[in-house]
This record gives sequence, structure tokens and C-alpha cells, in this order.
Amino acid sequence: SSIYVLVRATEKVPRKQAPRWCQSCLKMSNSPNSTAELALHEGDTGSADVQIARLTDRIVKLTHHMAGNKKDLSSRRGLLRLVARRRKLLDYLARTENDRYEKVISTLGLRR
Repeated sequence: SSIYVLVRATEKVPRKQAPRWCQSCLKMSNSPNSTAELALHEGDTGSADVQIARLTDRIVKLTHHMAGNKKDLSSRRGLLRLVARRRKLLDYLARTENDRYEKVISTLGLRR
């Protein structure tokens, strides 16, 4: 199956498809479920676990965007900033609460 962009009401133009590794990330990341699963209490938006889940969702979306827009350097810079912020939060969790760190890694399917 290929991705289409609607040009006119009746005409469809095929668009470049995301790389295979990016497609698996898109299937893997279901942010509302993982965010709710990692929340420490009802309405939790600030814990490191939830922040990592939300950053992961944004990273996956930006990675998918970058697959079709290789020359978009401002988005690339933003992507690198998000990855660095997630890395810092993961390091913090690994240093302070190792059990929560393991849960985040397994829930989001991150390598580390």
C-alpha cells in the first residue's frame, strides 16, 4: 500500500513512502495508550516517564516527516533537540529509579 496526497477532489498522486524502519516505529508508537500506561497518577503530565512517552511520539512523527523531506534542516535540528532531551530524561530515570526506567524502555520499545 502506498501513501497518497489528495491534489484535487478526484485525483490522487503517489507520495514517497517512509522507510521500512520508520513504518515499524509508527506501528509501535501508540502514544495515548503508552502515556496513560506510564502515568504515575491520574492527570500526570510532568513525570519523566510521561515526558519520555510524549517525546517519543513527537520523534517518530518528525522522523517520518524527515523521510520525505531530507533537506528540511530546521526540522532536523528540532528532531536532534528532542532526541537529546529524551536521552537526558532516560539517563535521569536510569540513575534515580531503575525499575521505572526498565518499564519505560519495555513499554515504548526503545533500544538501550
